[in-house]
Amino acid sequence: MLANAFLLACRQIWRNPMRSLLTVLGIVIGVAAVITMVTVGNGTTTSVREQIESLGGNQLVLRPGQRLGPGGSAGAPAFKLADIKAIENQVGGVVSVAPRVTRTTIVVGEGKNWSTSVTGTTNEYFTADNRTLAEGRYFEEAEEKSGSAVCVIGQTVRRELFGEDALVIGKMLRVKSFSCRIVGLLTEKGSAAMGGDQDDIVVIPFNTAARRLIGSNRVSMLSVAVDPASDREMLKSSLKELMRERRSLSSTDADNFQIMDTAEIADTVASTTKVLTTLLGAVAAVSLLVGGIGIMNIMLVSVTERTREIGVRLAIGATEREVLLQFLIEAIVLGCLGGLLGIVIAFAASWVLASLMQVPFAFYPGINILAFDFAALTGIVFGYFPARRAARLDPIEAVRHE
Repeated sequence: MLANAFLLACRQIWRNPMRSLLTVLGIVIGVAAVITMVTVGNGTTTSVREQIESLGGNQLVLRPGQRLGPGGSAGAPAFKLADIKAIENQVGGVVSVAPRVTRTTIVVGEGKNWSTSVTGTTNEYFTADNRTLAEGRYFEEAEEKSGSAVCVIGQTVRRELFGEDALVIGKMLRVKSFSCRIVGLLTEKGSAAMGGDQDDIVVIPFNTAARRLIGSNRVSMLSVAVDPASDREMLKSSLKELMRERRSLSSTDADNFQIMDTAEIADTVASTTKVLTTLLGAVAAVSLLVGGIGIMNIMLVSVTERTREIGVRLAIGATEREVLLQFLIEAIVLGCLGGLLGIVIAFAASWVLASLMQVPFAFYPGINILAFDFAALTGIVFGYFPARRAARLDPIEAVRHE
């Protein structure tokens, strides 16, 4: 009986292909919109999380001042080199601490100049900031202590000054008023989550920056690499107490420094992106409701057009259950057909949007199955009333219907 009802439903759908296509259009748009929004949203979440974690997933960044942004450190004293040893010795779970001073300046190489970010730091910075080398080496201990004129550059600096695939190890780079020898080339990291190019950088030893670039030993930022197995909240609390003590702050004084946790930022951004994705998916799901109403309208029209046919079937022995099943299966087939077309369109749309937005193509089977099931359920819910109306027709009145 089910097979017969299914064949009758397919025959009726094939008899009016244009009307059937227009009937499922709402379902197609709804399914495609929901899957596309969720897929692109998940890809965006993954991309943002990866970009933030590329800054150093197990890293805490200490800055002077009470807020981020321009002027955030105004009036707040800079950190001292002695703070580094204090943190390493007195805070449990700390792997290493790197001082950082950064200036934007013009660098010159092989007759070309480029404005870039020059960072003075130690070798611990590369660990804390999740930096690896594509070529060359890090700073030697003697170079760090003596403040030698050596540097490690990013891929963007190489491309702009020396060429895409140029061999740069051993070449000279002029930074402001001094020249340094390139000893390392960083692996490409791409753009940062908050904007900016992470490969547009020149790294020099901290003592070199203090003597030749900044003119003082003031530390504007501390990068703290932490043990992934440590209690993050307890570590931050201990770090906060130590820094308040070292900066002579009383219990009533506000912090004149801030601790930024990259893992916390990644979780916050990912959570926000998921909420927006859910909201967009919910808005797109309204199309499924519209599509269901469309199926119900067309099925009611179909029942009216086929009243005589229904009457003949009932008159020659078809039961109400068989007629109900025929029209209900027809509505379900329309819903499933719309779901399948929507999935195909969503796959193509998601792939195109992911390529244009340069985010990972995260096409999860779960959301596709859920959207298809919802499309089929829409066919059942909105097809039941027209099917019940057809099954309850009086055979005599139906046969007389013109």
